[in-house]
Amino acid sequence: MTIREEFTVTREDGALAGPLRQPVNTSRDAKGSIHDDATATRLGFRGGTVAGSIHMELFPPLLRAVWGRRWFERGTLSLYFLNATTDREAVRAFIQEPPAGAADAQVEAWVARDDGMQAAQGTASVGDPGFPTSLQARPLERFEPGELRILAGVQKGHRFEPVQVRCEPAEQERRLAVTTEPMDWYRGEGSPWGAPPVLIAPLVQMLYAKSLAQVRGGFGAVGLFGAIEIRNVNGPALVGETYTCTGEVIAVGQSPKTEYLWFETGLDDAGGRRVAEMRMLLRFMKASSGLYPELRQG
Repeated sequence: MTIREEFTVTREDGALAGPLRQPVNTSRDAKGSIHDDATATRLGFRGGTVAGSIHMELFPPLLRAVWGRRWFERGTLSLYFLNATTDREAVRAFIQEPPAGAADAQVEAWVARDDGMQAAQGTASVGDPGFPTSLQARPLERFEPGELRILAGVQKGHRFEPVQVRCEPAEQERRLAVTTEPMDWYRGEGSPWGAPPVLIAPLVQMLYAKSLAQVRGGFGAVGLFGAIEIRNVNGPALVGETYTCTGEVIAVGQSPKTEYLWFETGLDDAGGRRVAEMRMLLRFMKASSGLYPELRQG
């Protein structure tokens, strides 16, 4: 099970750190996915990988300790995933200590093992700091798209059809049973908004799964999260509330080992108010696809 001792913040060389935690690979039984040991090792990983959205759940108590409820209402967490970790591999969340008294600020944020290996790197912010987030500043088209095979039918500018999404209380409870940070607000205990805010992993699903299903039907390749940015615009998204999710593809391309797409989505409440947004990089492993027989592994 996860390390679930009381949350404490420590200061280390100008950074604030959360406790050492052991995120659970909750999708390890998803055969044929990057979270499955057999599939992941065949593709060159050490084992089934922990989703980046699960690593993001390390941060909210740390961000609450620094910025309080305001981060959940007008804050961002923007991470590029550098090195995969496996089931229950211990990591910690870090943020650079913000300037004293700053109402709006952006700081570096990262996830690392005790040996220094970084699993993720990016930024966290609150309010309007006047700087782009780490993913907003990152070039989206670093390689020439060339001839795509896996994503041949996906075009930059494609708009997703609006879909209705929500996080049911039972889904939140299931996530609370395994998350590294089962914070009181996530149970509705003392929540400033009455209802509990949605945990990050199910929030990512709300902002991703139904929309991407509209274009990914025939991909036939193993996918993995390459980067995720969550933006609370008029947040937080609340458990039990229905939202309309819209979005579009903002870049498509390839690297030597993957084909990838960047897309942005957003949640609007029943009154049309924008609540949350996400930017995601989704990669597809060429070596897992029959469309790349010269690279195929298994």
